[in-house]
Amino acid sequence: MPLTELEVRSSTAKDSDYKLSDGGGLYLHVAATGRKYWRMAYRFAGKQKTLAIGVYPTVSLKSARTEREAARRLLHDSIDPSAHKQLRKSMLFEANSNTFGPVAIEWLSKMSPSWAVSHSKRVESNLKDDVLPYLGNRPICEISSVEVLNVLQRIESRGALETAHRTKQRIGMIFRYAVASGRAERDPTFDLKGALPPATVNHFSHLTDEGRLAEVLRGIKAYKGTPTVRAALQIAPYVFVRPTNLRHAEWGEFDLANKIWRIPATKMKTAHPHIVPLPTQVVSLLTELAQLTSSQQWVFPSARGKTRPMSDNAILMALRSLGVEKHEMTGHGFRHTASTFLHEAGWESDVIERQLAHKALGIRGIYDHSQHLEKRKKMMQSWADYLDRIRDERND
Repeated sequence: MPLTELEVRSSTAKDSDYKLSDGGGLYLHVAATGRKYWRMAYRFAGKQKTLAIGVYPTVSLKSARTEREAARRLLHDSIDPSAHKQLRKSMLFEANSNTFGPVAIEWLSKMSPSWAVSHSKRVESNLKDDVLPYLGNRPICEISSVEVLNVLQRIESRGALETAHRTKQRIGMIFRYAVASGRAERDPTFDLKGALPPATVNHFSHLTDEGRLAEVLRGIKAYKGTPTVRAALQIAPYVFVRPTNLRHAEWGEFDLANKIWRIPATKMKTAHPHIVPLPTQVVSLLTELAQLTSSQQWVFPSARGKTRPMSDNAILMALRSLGVEKHEMTGHGFRHTASTFLHEAGWESDVIERQLAHKALGIRGIYDHSQHLEKRKKMMQSWADYLDRIRDERND
């Protein structure tokens, strides 16, 4: 006899599991714990099998019967209902995992261990608040550049233009991860160049966010360009000299044993010689580079010829290849970043300004170029250690 809704509802737990049959293979399995499960017994390919349909009351008697009839139709077509259910579940999972939200979360989980904790939280908050509500449930392979632009314009409309640019960059990273993992064919943010107004930029854009600075430093460490450009890119944040001084550096100016770089007055904007105390990190990088270029005049020779220094765009183009946009950093930017952070850290302004080789006025301007040298040595090593520390910080 078929079951009634009253029989199903009033069935109670006993000392052991038992079954209530509804016919056609469908039955209610009542566990000793009181839980009730819909099951269907059937034979396929000569074997006795069981199809799990669901839990009562989530799955009602009527719904269980509907599932039974669907299973019987599959059996009629020589299809195993259990295998069909697993395939359907697998396809649904794959469809869900290929939506933007899960891919973004997967990307974040892979990237965040290499970020500072504070930066990781900012990225997570940005995605959660500004991106996932609009793109999270969309199949990532179907998202168009117009949809991404709509997300960015919502951010722009509240006056957060810089955040909009940064969000565009992060969305692009997620799409490139999806392309690499076979879940998307292209990054639609490439179509959005110039779609947002430029963020307010001065001529020396620079990083003032510790988390983003750490992220850029990690990108620099992993940079795979030519050895010469890679070394210059790695050294630039440590010494924060003018880009022209860095690319025109000559081996004759360096005293690696005493960790000093003496830039002659003829190369300086102030027309005064300048001393750059070298942190141990820079000495190590230069010692390694010396194996390649120390027989030449230039520390960083051009890829087009050893008789001239590398291009003034070499470091800038390397930064752009790492995803550091114009509104974030220029070649001069490392100087302004260092000045900002060193002042915030409490170093004396005179020591910082002297290291930046800014022209002093009045009597201070005629002081010996080695003024504050011992303090500058300590500051430069402290700065290099700080950069390494935030670069290598991990989420524990």
